[in-house]
Amino acid sequence: MTEASETNKRPAISVAAAPVTRIARRHARPGREAEYEALVREMFGRMRASRGFMGADMIPPEEAHGEYQVVVKFASEADLQAWDESAARAEMHKRIREVAEDEPEYRRLSGLEAWFTGAVVPASMHPPRFRMAVVTWMGIFPVVSFYLWLVSLWPGFVELPFLPRTAVFTALIVATMTWGVMPRLTKLMRGWLSPKSKQ
Repeated sequence: MTEASETNKRPAISVAAAPVTRIARRHARPGREAEYEALVREMFGRMRASRGFMGADMIPPEEAHGEYQVVVKFASEADLQAWDESAARAEMHKRIREVAEDEPEYRRLSGLEAWFTGAVVPASMHPPRFRMAVVTWMGIFPVVSFYLWLVSLWPGFVELPFLPRTAVFTALIVATMTWGVMPRLTKLMRGWLSPKSKQ
């Protein structure tokens, strides 16, 4: 058997999917705000039947005729794409266009920005800074402790030059926090972070 055949038989390494948060900004037609909000809520109901749906929220404008913000969260990019390509989404967007002034402007949150999904404007939606700091510490403390213990088992690591050693160490921490710890921790602590947030 050739080396290429052996390589093809090796199991693929799976990479854990990271949750994705997307914000859509849009204006409702004047006088049709109630219809717009009702349709967005109906769309949320359709989303609940979609694979990987983790939550959604609608943030109304702070002043008359301002932008609405619709925040949705899915377990992975693939799950969000499946919703985007669904017939249910196409139907809802067709109906929403009738009461909206423009097409939505999309923005994705990733990395540190996505740790606290509630940190979307307006400022009144922000979790208190103290609570964000506490939850961040709850994640960082065990992660840093684990990696400090892990590198202590590898004597060659401390012999590396300072900058490469620090770069590797901090990269491990950031990756673990972003894709492993914080998505789960903020979900677990969501009620404490933002007691008044909509589920």
